[in-house]
Amino acid sequence: MTNNQVVSSVKDTDLIEKRRNQMIKGAIALFKEKGFHRTTTREIAKESGFSIGTLYEYIRTKEDVLFLVCDAIYDQVRERLEAAIDWKNPTVANLEKVVESYFHLMDDMQEEVVIMYQEVKSLKQETKEYVLQKERDMVAMLEKMIVTCVPGSILRQDAALIANNIFVQGQMWGFRRWMLQKQFTLKEYIERQIHFLMQSLSINGMPNVKSD
Repeated sequence: MTNNQVVSSVKDTDLIEKRRNQMIKGAIALFKEKGFHRTTTREIAKESGFSIGTLYEYIRTKEDVLFLVCDAIYDQVRERLEAAIDWKNPTVANLEKVVESYFHLMDDMQEEVVIMYQEVKSLKQETKEYVLQKERDMVAMLEKMIVTCVPGSILRQDAALIANNIFVQGQMWGFRRWMLQKQFTLKEYIERQIHFLMQSLSINGMPNVKSD
């Protein structure tokens, strides 16, 4: 299943995008407050600014709305990562910039990310697999960034594990910010995690890894 496979009786693609963006914004606000299961499609329609009849012109089920929400969140994460990556000048400093950008995004989208991981289990298996593949693609992007930016040799398996670690560390700030903020500011958290990242790269056979 993809975004384009969510059935709509409307043929105007620009209008579909506009209405679904309204729907996503309205649904996120409600899911934050009530959760997916306690939110009705009628409430989503009202929060989005149109009638329940109009809502069903653009989706078939409430699960379609959840899918669109998850898809939109992953797209925002991917776009932020891609904007920070400089493939023409792949340096360790650029890798640090990408990691910092990702952590800031996890802070900005903390509630959305929590909603997504709490509710993605409610999607059908095929739909869930499509959504989770987007996460695999972004981890693969980080893995490629590590291999490209770090001088010297690094095992692909090690790069994959480090990329997953970075992804989870960003999510950890989102899920455990309430506790971590008692000890760290976001800036301090990012600095410490990047410090540990550089240490791990040094352990992997690159003792002179520097960002300057």
